[in-house]
Amino acid sequence: MFLELLKAVIFGIIEGITEWLPISSTGHLILAEQFIKFEQVSEDFWSMFQVVIQFGAILAVVLLYFKKIWPFTRNKEKAIKKTGILSYFNKDIMNLWGKILVGCIPAAIIGLLFDEVFEALFYNPVCIAIALIVFGIAFIVIENWNKSRRAKLKETSKDITYKDAFLIGIFQLIAAIFPGTSRSGATIIGGLLIGLSRPNAAEFTFYLAIPTMLGASLLKLVKFGFGFTAIELAVLLVGMLVSFLVSVAIIKFLMNYIKKHNFKVFGYYRIILGIIVLAYFFLR
Repeated sequence: MFLELLKAVIFGIIEGITEWLPISSTGHLILAEQFIKFEQVSEDFWSMFQVVIQFGAILAVVLLYFKKIWPFTRNKEKAIKKTGILSYFNKDIMNLWGKILVGCIPAAIIGLLFDEVFEALFYNPVCIAIALIVFGIAFIVIENWNKSRRAKLKETSKDITYKDAFLIGIFQLIAAIFPGTSRSGATIIGGLLIGLSRPNAAEFTFYLAIPTMLGASLLKLVKFGFGFTAIELAVLLVGMLVSFLVSVAIIKFLMNYIKKHNFKVFGYYRIILGIIVLAYFFLR
């Protein structure tokens, strides 16, 4: 029991770090599972665990950005209308939620239809390694390209259009298909390509995670059912708690880091890790 909970702590730390840094949480969890395996849980539980553990990371975003995403207001000047039920809704935040939902459409539709197909085809170390390398190169190329751009960057969520949100959602779909891509990495790359500043791209990525990861977690939980053993329930709760605590620290770190630095270091990390993974699985 103790060893299983210790493994849950390790996986929670991995999830909390890699969910928000653009280096792929699912990829790291799958790779870590090659070396750290649960002994007292079912295979179906592991498939569910590596998705539902993200719920802890979602709560970290809700905690840190609550004031920016809570849609209700008592300020009539900020409300959609000054009277009636719409007077309780902040028009700017509701507009933001509209963009968030538009950004979730591609992954929601394709994910619901083909989730199990993608998992069977691409959830393996070689595909993960290739995705790590390809998107690592993309980060470096895009950051170098951004140096020569003179267009004014979109600094806040108000500057993001619904078209922008949908395009970022297309990049999120790529991450839903290919583990190792990184959901945050793909959406940040999409944001940078359409002219978002680094902080704005990262922040919008956090917002997109709320419905996307919540939906994916609920879907996996429903498919698994609620017939947990005592050990499985404890493992899941510990993993989510650790993921939440680590995510709070990592999100704060990332937002401070990108104010002065670019994403190239994550690109180099992805490439190096991808090469190591390919070498390990081809040579073993």
